[in-house]
Amino acid sequence: MTASTERRSPLAAWSDRFAAASQSPFAFSIHELAFTTQVNLRGDASNPAFAEGVRRVVGCDLPAEANTFRAGSAGALVWLGPDEWLVVDRPDRGDEIAASLRQALAGLRHSVTDVSAARTVIEIAGADARLVLAKGCPIDVHASVFGPPRTAQTVLAKARVLIQCCDAAPKLRLFVAGSFAAYLAEWLIDAAAECAASRALDGERIAARLA
Repeated sequence: MTASTERRSPLAAWSDRFAAASQSPFAFSIHELAFTTQVNLRGDASNPAFAEGVRRVVGCDLPAEANTFRAGSAGALVWLGPDEWLVVDRPDRGDEIAASLRQALAGLRHSVTDVSAARTVIEIAGADARLVLAKGCPIDVHASVFGPPRTAQTVLAKARVLIQCCDAAPKLRLFVAGSFAAYLAEWLIDAAAECAASRALDGERIAARLA
């Protein structure tokens, strides 16, 4: 028996369920960004040579504020700590970006690790996206305090996640360990269904008052 060499993302089997949950994309949509490049970077942000080396590779400056990200010509830099960031880019660029960073930072104190295989990314969007997060997230995700370019390392439905607010639509990306991806996807779909049911009930109440 020959083993399959086909690569499958943690949520490869969820495309139909995601499509069903996204039938009203204005209200809520969900899909997986499979094989997103994720490279962990550590170094001294106060060292101009380090900051310049990173900028040459990623195409943007290091985030100056905690829990934010900056977008560059070669992906984005997400703040994880005072000396730690996550370089995020399109799929299958981990080896390339890691090699470029090591070359640009040669001779400087740094650490570069491709962690793309550790987590997958679930992207949610739509008017209900923040309501869905609020059902299971302890931080305030209201648009007034959690708009772009905010990020947060927190828990969602008891699963550890990194949340990136990409735009004000809103579009939010959830970085979650592959082993928790199916659990979190199930929870997100259920929470979105609850939001939709609540919205429908509110509509029925308004219609009854106007009748």
